Amino acid sequence: MQSFDAVIIGAGAAGLFCAGVAGQLGLKVLVLDHSEKVAEKIRISGGGRCNFTNLGTTAANFLSDNPRFCRSALSRYTPQDFLALLHKHQIAFHEKHKGQLFCDTSAEDIIQMLLAECGASGNVTRWQPCAVKNVRFLSASPRGDYAGSYEIDSDRGTIQCGAVVVATGGLSIPKIGATDFGYRLAKQFELPLITTRPALVPLTFDEEAWAPFAQLSGLSLPVRIETGSKKEKIGFLEDLLFTHRGLSGPGVLQISSYWQAGTPIRLDLAPDTNVAELLSQAKGRSRRLIANEVATLVPARLADTWICQGASLGHDWARPINEASDKALFALAERLSRWELTPTGTEGYRKAEVTAGGVDTKALSSQTMESTQPGLYFIGEVVDVTGWLGGYNFQWAWASAFACAQALALRQR
Repeated sequence: MQSFDAVIIGAGAAGLFCAGVAGQLGLKVLVLDHSEKVAEKIRISGGGRCNFTNLGTTAANFLSDNPRFCRSALSRYTPQDFLALLHKHQIAFHEKHKGQLFCDTSAEDIIQMLLAECGASGNVTRWQPCAVKNVRFLSASPRGDYAGSYEIDSDRGTIQCGAVVVATGGLSIPKIGATDFGYRLAKQFELPLITTRPALVPLTFDEEAWAPFAQLSGLSLPVRIETGSKKEKIGFLEDLLFTHRGLSGPGVLQISSYWQAGTPIRLDLAPDTNVAELLSQAKGRSRRLIANEVATLVPARLADTWICQGASLGHDWARPINEASDKALFALAERLSRWELTPTGTEGYRKAEVTAGGVDTKALSSQTMESTQPGLYFIGEVVDVTGWLGGYNFQWAWASAFACAQALALRQR
């Protein structure tokens, strides 16, 4: 039976980073993953260039039943700390939008950097593909370091270790190997879970109701998108993308993490524009069709589709603007500025970038990521901490992994 200080289950962003840090702090580490490839989510992220962090990362950019939980880890490993690592490995990067940082060349740069960090100490062993069949807790060491307190049955035999780190991610994108292993292990040790759901995911609508807009598939525009009401209202100013089945794009992905089934979303298709005033002014000086005037505010294809919807709403918008009633123009302006519609669902885990919910943070230490089950740690996406679109989830992976690795090293002293 082989023995390790720690076994990390999951060779993704959090798992590899934790292994690299822990190995360099002197721990003998084994990384297990059922997949043959490492870090597939890194490989496909950011259009293949990996949006690896966000310069503006704060706790406010994350969802959780315990919003304060992520503060400690995020404060102890910042985007600047990760950038220092990139500089060490001479990886070129650029800022694309709102603090989002991407590799200049390929996401493969990040993967190779993580593997190099794992290899730097000579203390990290990686078994892939290697599935975990069972995890058993034996007993804590009298010294309190949990040495030899776990046994893991794997495809390559039984392993003994002092600590187990679960970095298995969520349910998102099953085609690259996502499973519910981390949640099942949490249940095995009677740790509470927050109900999981797809997040950063496109929204879908009733097929018949969406038919007039399905023809706009591929069209995008900047919008303000909101959901919730009063104190719970949240909104984003981002791009919207029409699809055959509903809505996608950065704005919709962001709002999807907050959207509750059965509730509406609200869209301002001409943000920061007084549409009513502009249409009123146009009425006094123009004889163009209303559709042509609306096309100065939104893409022409959307303007035409929008005008065609007027009849079903009891308005005749298919006429010259100087012939339209003030009431009809006001209704048009209101609908453009506050389009309210209720999704029937989402595209699910197959297209969700992350999984919201997960291991309840009430059962974890925010300082160490250790659970109430001695020697069992959870890091990254498997935890009930979900970031916004734009590099935040990777920063949580780095930060939670770093906190865990530091704690593992202190345990060995």
